[in-house]
Amino acid sequence: MSLSDPVRQIVRQRAGNCCEYCLSHQDYIMGRLQVDHILPVAKGGGDELENLCLACELCNQYKWTKTKFNDPQTGQSIALFNPRQQQWSDHFQWSDDGTEIIGLTACGRATVAALQLNNSLAVVVRRNWVRAGWHPPTLNT
Repeated sequence: MSLSDPVRQIVRQRAGNCCEYCLSHQDYIMGRLQVDHILPVAKGGGDELENLCLACELCNQYKWTKTKFNDPQTGQSIALFNPRQQQWSDHFQWSDDGTEIIGLTACGRATVAALQLNNSLAVVVRRNWVRAGWHPPTLNT
């Protein structure tokens, strides 16, 4: 089932037009931000607003149907970050140079690893955004 345009608009507005995982803004990426099912449909998730978030293509592709991933520090399987239930700043922070996302908690570390939030392309792009004065974003949470 396809999501309606009004639902997509609500998700986009609620997210401030930013990926809710890596915080990339729609104005700075080539491609449309996508609506992600936090609990994937393939794992029983539905189309209710509390199960939807905005994601860039890279984050959405890396997440795919994952809901858990191993924390690189402890090796334990940990639930991934849920933007509807958790605050980004409780689980992540930007590196001093603004190019990498640092996981502060097991959830944050597992999400950074699972979604490959610091893949080489993302780091290069963020470095250029920093030079342009566009990054890192100011957090409202």
